[in-house]
Amino acid sequence: MADLLEIADELYGLTLPEFTPARDARAKELKGTDLAPQVKALKKPSTAAWVVNLLVRREAGQVEQVLAVGDALREAQASMSGDELRALTRQRRQLTAAVTTQARGVASDAGTRVTQAVADQVEATLTAAMVDEDCARAVRSGLLVAALATTGLDAADVAGAVALPEALGFAATPREAAPSPRPDLHVVPDPEADEKALALAREALEEADAELTGATSAYDDAVADVKKLEARSMQVQAEIDELRAKVAELEATYEEVDDELGDAEDVRAEAEESLREATIARDAAAAAVEKLGR
Repeated sequence: MADLLEIADELYGLTLPEFTPARDARAKELKGTDLAPQVKALKKPSTAAWVVNLLVRREAGQVEQVLAVGDALREAQASMSGDELRALTRQRRQLTAAVTTQARGVASDAGTRVTQAVADQVEATLTAAMVDEDCARAVRSGLLVAALATTGLDAADVAGAVALPEALGFAATPREAAPSPRPDLHVVPDPEADEKALALAREALEEADAELTGATSAYDDAVADVKKLEARSMQVQAEIDELRAKVAELEATYEEVDDELGDAEDVRAEAEESLREATIARDAAAAAVEKLGR
């Protein structure tokens, strides 16, 4: 009999519409066993979680590349290698964006259209897998039920995002896309086919124009942010250099003042000795005058 992880691996590799009926049927097959209620309790994944699970099974190499960059990024953070860290951060953003686009295509091939909101959750999940080791293990399992999100500063809710606690450490079984069925079709000429095709083409063009406009706007915003931050970085560096110069100047002044203080203390000690001697001489003279006056 298959164990719970094997059954979960099979179920979470199905399409979203297939999941619930297949889960319930499998629980019914296992009726009377300890596995039945556990299988029945498996949660249906969110759309974003399902897309990531699908990507892990269909494009395992791409996912492993994402996770490998995440490992390198965490090592760079630990060693405080600034140049490598910045390079890897740029690579991380480019890679997660590219793999998210690929995930949308894989999901579309599987019959599910991915909205921009879902795509954002997919990209957030991939980013979390790159900055957090536990998130990487959760993604690799292919048993996500919810999207992940973390900045790396706060711990992500990994336990609540996977179907089973045992998922962490498990690797999903790679699968190829099932071949599309080829029904026996009888082609009937459509007198309005050309007009319909033109309408669809125009609609596709409008959507492409809208996406291009959005992408252009996002790119312009990103370029503006980079320029602003580069200018701020140069300003901060200049302020740092100015402060370092001021500190160096103050340290030099401190050394001069410290030398002068030492000399002044020596002069004070000599003056104190002269004062003591003069006081003794004056007291002796006063005593002599008093004695002679008697």
